[in-house]
Amino acid sequence: MSDSVNAPGTTPATPAAKDARAVSTTGRRNPVRRLVARVGIAGTIAAFIIALLAAIAILAPWIAPYDPLQVDLAHTYQPSSAEHLLGTDNSGRDLLSRLIWGARTSLLGPFVVVTLTAVLGTALALTAAWFGGRVDDLISRLLDLLFAFPSLLLAIIVIALYDRGLLQASLALAVGFTPYTARVLRSVALRERMMPYIASGEIQGFSGFVICVRQILPNITPQILTGATINFGSAMIELAAISFLGLGVQPPTADWGLMVSSGQASLVKGFPQQSLYAGLMIVITVAAFSVLGERLGGRKAGGRA
Repeated sequence: MSDSVNAPGTTPATPAAKDARAVSTTGRRNPVRRLVARVGIAGTIAAFIIALLAAIAILAPWIAPYDPLQVDLAHTYQPSSAEHLLGTDNSGRDLLSRLIWGARTSLLGPFVVVTLTAVLGTALALTAAWFGGRVDDLISRLLDLLFAFPSLLLAIIVIALYDRGLLQASLALAVGFTPYTARVLRSVALRERMMPYIASGEIQGFSGFVICVRQILPNITPQILTGATINFGSAMIELAAISFLGLGVQPPTADWGLMVSSGQASLVKGFPQQSLYAGLMIVITVAAFSVLGERLGGRKAGGRA
């Protein structure tokens, strides 16, 4: 009886209102449901895979069963066993340990690429959108010039001029990726530049830098994050290709792309484990970032449509 009587001065709660409050309360209390509502089941699975890989890379010194550089020529090409869960490579090194440690360089390189790309692309896009005119034309011509150089070719040229290594390759790829990100963000920033709140900020006397940082940048952040997520997978593939060519991470460092390359000789001898496991990790990681990026906003946000 008490459930059907409303307190004085209150509006009777309809079933729809009760359901809405229940959903709202559940969403606030359960971040997993909010994530599923945002990116769907596939996107949620991809996000958990990415989080797991990041945790593996961070915790590598504590969870790897062996030193990834420890050579044991008496136990080369060992099959999977209780001692070596994934076997050993041609130098007797534990493959599971090398895969775990390889997550560090394999994820660090693309992270550097997408971070620098986001910073450079956002700065160029905001500058072009805010000033327009000759400044916009100059930046557009610069981006057109960078478009003429494929990012992978640019990275190889930089490595040839300087030195081999993950940092050099990452910096070169960041420059090569910047035009794609800047082009997309420029169009979004131009749309925001025409909004009434921008004119309101100018009337109040705020500088262009303050308006861009406080107003425009937060509104284009979803596009920045989506583009970075999609570009992460592309950067990983290209860095793996550079390491495969022997121009990126150098032996004996554990790296997935380098492991694929180092395992070629073992393939001929009938031991595909090293290349197979490393290649599988690359595929899983790239697929997870691609799915999450697509769910967040579509491929056009990454500038590679």
